[in-house]
Amino acid sequence: MFPRAFNYHRAGSLKEASALLSQLGEGAKVLAGGQSLIPLMKLRFASPTDLVDLNFVPQLAHIREENGWVRIGALTRHAELERAAAAAKIAILRDCAAGIADVQVRNRGTIGGSLAEADPSADWATVLSVLDTRVFCVRGSNEREMPLSGFIKDAYTTALEHDELISEVRVMTPGKNSGGAYLAFKRAAPVYPTASAAVQLSLDGDTCAEIAIALGCVGLTPIRPREAEQALRGRQMSEKTIAAAVEAARAAADPQSDMRGSAEYKRELVGALLRRAMEAAARRARGESVEMGHLYA
Repeated sequence: MFPRAFNYHRAGSLKEASALLSQLGEGAKVLAGGQSLIPLMKLRFASPTDLVDLNFVPQLAHIREENGWVRIGALTRHAELERAAAAAKIAILRDCAAGIADVQVRNRGTIGGSLAEADPSADWATVLSVLDTRVFCVRGSNEREMPLSGFIKDAYTTALEHDELISEVRVMTPGKNSGGAYLAFKRAAPVYPTASAAVQLSLDGDTCAEIAIALGCVGLTPIRPREAEQALRGRQMSEKTIAAAVEAARAAADPQSDMRGSAEYKRELVGALLRRAMEAAARRARGESVEMGHLYA
């Protein structure tokens, strides 16, 4: 099926893109990587009157380190993050970028587009939820920043105004003795995960000094199971404490039954993924090199 007719606009700057969105009204949509929008348009689930293309805006795709932060331009492709030396220092970023869909999608999809879409099954929101992440947004000549927790409001809903655009995502580099891991289970590479788990922790010997956990695809937004984190924070990472964290995470999950599996199946699955992610994160925190890859049915 072909999309309905639309007008195409090529923005030369974020300020110009914002002005176009304001002028064109609610029917206008932003085109970044197009990996979510274009399929919806072809199926006519989305029929924008106008497309505002950001792909010719200069200096919107970058990855650089600055004062302890990794600064990522909104138009940075997943594949660029997979290969970037700066992102490799935060292992969980590479876990995420390397596992998104297939190589064609990774070469076109963008981190800014993924966050702005706020799809409950997407990868980046879950991964960035366990890191100190700030989102920078532009509206005309004004810029504002907010924590990721304040940016994503609900499924497919963010704090962005209609004429506001993400300009950059900044991630604080974790300290010493820290490690993270992301693991997702999929039926096949091109599809969204059935469930996923992200973990970032720091160790003091065998004690879990700090930990952040996020569960993906089992709620309308990434779930931070605070009781699961409390089960490990300040305690030795033993089979008992890990099991308690896994059970707390399963209880916090709120999945819906669908073609990917029943709610109970997803609850069990996300617990198993979390266990593996915690073990990998702890090994990385101890300095081990651990390769992570998504699991497939």
